[in-house]
Amino acid sequence: MSGHSKWSTIKREKGVKDAARGATFTRLGNAIALAARSGTDPEMNFSLRLAMDKAKAANMPANNIQRAIDRIKDKDAALMHELLYEGYGPGGVAILVEVATDNINRTYPNVRLAFSKHGGNIAEKGAVAFQFDHKGMVRVAGTGDDILMAAIEAGAEDVQDESDESVIYTEAKQLGVVRDALKAAGLKISEAELTYAPNTHIEITDAATAGKIMRLMDALDDIDDVTNTHVNFDIPEDILAAL
Repeated sequence: MSGHSKWSTIKREKGVKDAARGATFTRLGNAIALAARSGTDPEMNFSLRLAMDKAKAANMPANNIQRAIDRIKDKDAALMHELLYEGYGPGGVAILVEVATDNINRTYPNVRLAFSKHGGNIAEKGAVAFQFDHKGMVRVAGTGDDILMAAIEAGAEDVQDESDESVIYTEAKQLGVVRDALKAAGLKISEAELTYAPNTHIEITDAATAGKIMRLMDALDDIDDVTNTHVNFDIPEDILAAL
């Protein structure tokens, strides 16, 4: 939807700023530790490779990444849980919240409070997730027919232009294959991850509602156990810039 904010872009830009002060390292480390439970060799464990690539993109020091992998040897790491919370925000927007936590009794109240404090509410399991499709997402530099053709040849399902980048969607199980094919084609990949893509979008044109939504998203992002968020709203850039 041209001219509207894309949450993946907003998150990435915010992540770069947060990484500058180390605010994202805790959640990146949790994601790495969780992925490492399926194997500590990134060449054999694609989920770990994705988590490590994301950490490197945020300039997380190599020592921090290795410590996160080594946590799998600790009994505390084995107790970590990977969960998906579902909820609605102001304006009826749908929100999925991925968390990695070793203490559900700490994390759930924090997520629930963020929703309730900012005009939203936690929903029952399955009440929101059906509005999203689990997909692979690859972000590459540049736009145009050449990238579109390369994505199609790699097995991608959809390509969307966002400013000077292309966001390429794949079947979740094909993310690794498509990413490697795009890399082999010479495309510059800035991000690759599993995501939840909304199958419908809600356009928020009321500035007050948009402000409430963004404050809710900031509150969720401030929770260290939250590793990712997925939404179905679009906010016009002029309204977003005025918040």
